[in-house]
Parts: sequence; C-alpha cells; structure tokens
Amino acid sequence: MSGVVYRVQGMTCGGCAKHVEKALKGVAGVTAVATDVAKGTATVEGEASYEALAASVAEAGYEMVGPA
Repeated sequence: MSGVVYRVQGMTCGGCAKHVEKALKGVAGVTAVATDVAKGTATVEGEASYEALAASVAEAGYEMVGPA
C-alpha cells in the first residue's frame, strides 16, 4: 500500500488498530487505511489533510504525532 505513513500513539492491540482505522476511514477524502500495531503507524491514502486526520484520531482517543 502506498500512501502517507503517520505515527499513532496509544495503539496497543488489534482492537485499537481497528478503532484507529475506522476513525481514519470516516474522514472525507480518505480512500484506504492500513494500521500496524507493532510499528505504531497508520498508512493513509487519499486527499485528506493532516489536521482532519489528526482530529479524527484524537476523537477516537489516540494521538497522531506526524509522519513516520
């Protein structure tokens, strides 16, 4: 999967990863999302802004801390 890779703090299990994926997929302009719990990352494809993605992740209870 190509796209922008972001670091996400607080993902500790598969359930967390699914929660983050759901939050990111709900952002307008996102076409695909893949998370990696071991690396603490989320790869996002689409045209959404960093601010919109970070806000959605924060609403879900996690913190996006910038590109990986």
